[in-house]
Amino acid sequence: METQAHPVLQKLVNKYPELAECVPAVTAAYELLKQMYEQGGKLLICGNGGSAADSEHIVGELMKAFSLPRPLPAAMRQKLITAFPDDGATLAARLQGALPAISLVSHSALFTAFANDVTADLVFAQQVYGYGKASDAVLGISTSGTSKNVIYALQVAHVLGLRTIGLTGRNGSVMSKICDVTICVPYDSTPDIQERHLPIYHALCIMLEEAFFS
Repeated sequence: METQAHPVLQKLVNKYPELAECVPAVTAAYELLKQMYEQGGKLLICGNGGSAADSEHIVGELMKAFSLPRPLPAAMRQKLITAFPDDGATLAARLQGALPAISLVSHSALFTAFANDVTADLVFAQQVYGYGKASDAVLGISTSGTSKNVIYALQVAHVLGLRTIGLTGRNGSVMSKICDVTICVPYDSTPDIQERHLPIYHALCIMLEEAFFS
């Protein structure tokens, strides 16, 4: 496949040789996300603990410039300048192109209300149900591959027709049964798995940025 030879993936494997076996799944995840963004979709991301932090991190890389500049299209810049002569030039110069992504771990009022009134392990699923459209995708991050709140979110996404990606460790069998693509890093301990998740999602974000903003 074309993206298997992508220099970003080659760099990933050069630095982390143990991730060579993940390249086909990373490639498939990239192609799924690229198609999703081409169709106007957004990415919903969830996880617990360190994986919650990863959810926030990924949004930061997708929603603003990461390794490339992302100037607004000329037509959008002109619209801002025309509509708001005092502030339009500042908006036009400083806003950046974005790949829409939402971290489901950030919404504390909703999270605490739903946990108190209903149940905590369905909060991500509720958000997927409320936000999700058929053009979107869900990325569930779980080092064990069995985190129930993440699994519930992926199950709802599957029923709604959203595309699904799992990012997990060696034993990702539960996620593999639900997700369109499951990236299983070949480790068993949580720290080892999390340390390899970061370069994988960095690679995905860099490749997507190059696809849409190079």
